[in-house]
Amino acid sequence: MNAVILAVLVMVALALARVSVVFALVLGALVGGIAGGLTLEQTLNAFNEGVGGGAQVALAYATLGAFAVAISRSGLPDMLAQRLIAMLGQEADAARRARVKMLLLVAVLLVAISSQNLIPVHIAFIPILIPPLLKVMNQLRLDRRAIACALTFGLTAPYMMLPVGFGAIFLNDILLANINSAGAPLGLEITRGMLPLAMAVPVSGMAVGLAVAVFISYRRPRDYQALEVADSTTHEGHSAPRPSAMGLAMSGLAILAALGLQLYSGSMILGGLVGIAILSLSGIFKWREADDLFTSGMRMMALIGFIMISAAGFAEVMKTTGEIDALVQGAFALFGDNRGLAAIAMLLVGLFITLGIGSSFSTIPIIAAIFVPLAVQFGFSPLATTVLVGTAAALGDAGSPASDSTLGPTSGLNVDGQHDHIMGSVVPTFLHYNLPMIAFGWTAAMML
Repeated sequence: MNAVILAVLVMVALALARVSVVFALVLGALVGGIAGGLTLEQTLNAFNEGVGGGAQVALAYATLGAFAVAISRSGLPDMLAQRLIAMLGQEADAARRARVKMLLLVAVLLVAISSQNLIPVHIAFIPILIPPLLKVMNQLRLDRRAIACALTFGLTAPYMMLPVGFGAIFLNDILLANINSAGAPLGLEITRGMLPLAMAVPVSGMAVGLAVAVFISYRRPRDYQALEVADSTTHEGHSAPRPSAMGLAMSGLAILAALGLQLYSGSMILGGLVGIAILSLSGIFKWREADDLFTSGMRMMALIGFIMISAAGFAEVMKTTGEIDALVQGAFALFGDNRGLAAIAMLLVGLFITLGIGSSFSTIPIIAAIFVPLAVQFGFSPLATTVLVGTAAALGDAGSPASDSTLGPTSGLNVDGQHDHIMGSVVPTFLHYNLPMIAFGWTAAMML
């Protein structure tokens, strides 16, 4: 068996068996390296060399986490949640159910989208916003699977297409860097401007899936028991900050400055640091508290950062074995000149890998090293190659039992024990997002 395929199978099998993804990546790299003819020492050296390539992404995540903690101290997320709850409560008392249902779904969707790009707090807003809304959802007999689909769309679609916040990391630091790294020896190069255009197609597929989920699949009323839920904004010693007008104004300025610098420089690290500095100067937190701020941010993002560092090491071992070339030649012999079959195979392999890892960010270093040579061999254009790699990596993020995009919604919707993680979050998002993304991604790759 090809060493790359063996390594991926070992890694995915361990991840699906609930073994730590970091451990699964390290062990998969060791198995693949030794099976590919490397000694243990050579395998470890290649892994360590690749690990350095993931340091920038890990630092970007730590900075983003620190910025999210700083924003939360301003009281802005809590204020938004309280305003939304109050507004929906008044509407529900007025018995305008159809309007309130749509308003609630749109509001949850917009907050989720903002959590990835505008106010990059990732899934941290869910325990604040969702539990207090469950009472309103129960009164409206709103199917929580629709809310899960709205949350997952907001947690995944924005970073796939918008190059700010988490999108700056996904598009610029990971997708662009890895495609160009794998394509350099082959004469393939893409630019930052190509990324949103390429990823708009699979995101359109997700939008279609969201519409189907909200207006067809989960449109019918569903009854839940009216159980008391503790206020997640006040338990475990957490007290909601009291926002001031100055604090909110400076928070807005910090967000605009961070977004502007990201768009100008393509660096989440620079944007996050400037945003943190503005919040510090405004008195949201004192500069001497910066160490604690970064510690809290790194704690929130640590697992994702370590997974991506390990994935970079895994990809480097696969390159060092030289087995990628053999895999490319074998695939070409298998599919002949049938680009359609090759494209669908790449997308399905990406789905398989991401379902196991649970993170599209961590999947790109692995599949870019494999798919870029394949795409060049089959004659796909640089834009089509970007669609294939980006879509293959994003497939499975929605629908993976181990993904933040499904675990986050479940954590908020299941606080009263009435929302099953697999049947309430994983299966609905898998069906409504992965299947349309495969269809749209394949179509785009064949047309571009």
